[in-house]
Amino acid sequence: MAFNRIFWLMQLTWMLSLCCSAFTSEDYSNALGKSILFFEGQRSGKLPSSQRLTWRGDSALSDGTSYHVDLVGGYYDAGDNVKFGLPMAFTTTMLSWSVIEFGSLMRGEVQNARAAIRWSTDYLLKAATATPNTLYVQVGDPNMDHRCWERPEDMDTPRNVYKVSTQNPGSDVAAETAAALAAASIVFKDSEPSYSSKLLQTAMKVFDFADRYRGSYSDSLGSVVCPFYCSYSGYHDELLWGASWLHKASQNSAYLAYIQSNGHTLGADDDDFSFSWDDKRVGTKILLSKNFLDTKVEEFQVYKVHSDNYICSLIPRSSGFQAQYTTGGLLYKGSASNLQYVTSTALLLLTYAKYLSSNGGNIQCGTSTFRKEDLISIAKKQVDYILGDNPQKMSYMVGFGNRYPTHVHHRGSSLPSVHAHPDRVACNDGFQYLNSASPNPNILVGAILGGPDNRDSFSDDRNNYQQSEPATYINAPLVGALAFFSSAATQT
Repeated sequence: MAFNRIFWLMQLTWMLSLCCSAFTSEDYSNALGKSILFFEGQRSGKLPSSQRLTWRGDSALSDGTSYHVDLVGGYYDAGDNVKFGLPMAFTTTMLSWSVIEFGSLMRGEVQNARAAIRWSTDYLLKAATATPNTLYVQVGDPNMDHRCWERPEDMDTPRNVYKVSTQNPGSDVAAETAAALAAASIVFKDSEPSYSSKLLQTAMKVFDFADRYRGSYSDSLGSVVCPFYCSYSGYHDELLWGASWLHKASQNSAYLAYIQSNGHTLGADDDDFSFSWDDKRVGTKILLSKNFLDTKVEEFQVYKVHSDNYICSLIPRSSGFQAQYTTGGLLYKGSASNLQYVTSTALLLLTYAKYLSSNGGNIQCGTSTFRKEDLISIAKKQVDYILGDNPQKMSYMVGFGNRYPTHVHHRGSSLPSVHAHPDRVACNDGFQYLNSASPNPNILVGAILGGPDNRDSFSDDRNNYQQSEPATYINAPLVGALAFFSSAATQT
């Protein structure tokens, strides 16, 4: 209760900064609902009667059958029709973290957020338990898939199944899957305790598999995971990340001992300034910093130090500042899907602000001291930019605001719905829709796209996938950030 009072006081202290906000609490709440609704557009498998994006239909109902496993369900990662395990698991971890930290602020949307998580965890459970010492990590040949432009409901490209095993390890994808299942177990602990227990027990087994049979899945499956989702950062970061989530979920001292014994060799000593589906180091530091803030256990001080260094890198007035921002104020990390870094950074900023709030802490950057309100202000600038407070005056969330992209690089959205056009659209026939100047016939509500370039310019062009393609891992961290601001704004 004391923490909740502090947390709400934290929000009240910066209400003056909200008085001139470009968006109201209703705007943030609206965006929150849409950001979760987006995941229904990415669903694979048999759609439920509660499906709200009704232009979608059932798809990939035979996934895994030829391999004698059930791999129906899960999410398509972006605008294609492949189910990639590494980004799907990371998406699940981020959605779960959003609910863990800010679910109490989501009001009526928390049930939809849990449903979005469960759509993935049901699939990940099947992928992790179908065969002993095996994790199924991908369905669909991306090279063949990318040669077609067809609806998932029509696709006839090979639905090859790929796995990691004791002989062909994939510690990165396995440890991320363990993190996803462990984080989700926290989400369902009160509402569905038996399901939560199943998630946690499976997470423990998958992590043990990841740790015992070490290797990168890029080495085992390079021809089909690269260059799409190569594990460029290696697997050490995922092992520490997975152990951290298992400790948080289970409170089992064995994971604490694992972190203390292996942290230095798995990246605890490294400063890092990017957080994504590939590199988990910064996220792990933020997550573990709470252990030091709460307990002052000396072994965890290093995580607080590195977390501070990361935050300092984002603050323009800081001696440690090294981030790049556009003229319009957008954090800029790369030309392809830059908004994935923006949304993940926003979640980390707000989560760290929350952790600091519960312990009365500040950030020390050289001789300068920064408060949690400074972190919130940076996160708010990024979220507002995405929603339309930017030089283009364009919302980069599809379906939000008066002006948003209409030529989204997304097969199902750009082709006529199976309900409007029941006849099959063949592989090559779909390219007429990719290259069409007409807006997408189906609105992928809530999708956050790759976003503008380093000059705040955006080309609303389906073929410009670096800017116009959505992805589940872009949306997932934003869910938590929008929940925070939808509630914070109501305190004014």
